[in-house]
Amino acid sequence: QVQLVESGGGLVQVGGSLRLSCTAFGRPSGNYAMGWFRQRPGKEREYVSAISRTGKEQTYADSVKGRFTMSRDNVKNIMYLQMTKLKRDDTAVYYCTASTLTTHTPAYTYEYHYWGQGTKVPVSS
Repeated sequence: QVQLVESGGGLVQVGGSLRLSCTAFGRPSGNYAMGWFRQRPGKEREYVSAISRTGKEQTYADSVKGRFTMSRDNVKNIMYLQMTKLKRDDTAVYYCTASTLTTHTPAYTYEYHYWGQGTKVPVSS
């Protein structure tokens, strides 16, 4: 099993940048594909991005492509989401998640097995 703890959330202005971190406790994070999902106010949880176990492959939702970048450090058991050019629509609770599947970059909630508690990112104008 693995426990996931997000950090780095907080108020940011439109156009600004923020980096979220996700620290994995328990089994080494290199055993898992990792992802970020978010839940915007009044909306269902949605896929943001995913990264393969080695970190060589990343995929992104169209809404964040070109603005968000995922990376991971399997030695430190930390995953990152660098967010730039933030928009009001990016306001959400962001969740870190881990998958035991061999699929390189899972994109659906049912493909993930472990979830963090979430970190809030309000984007203000």
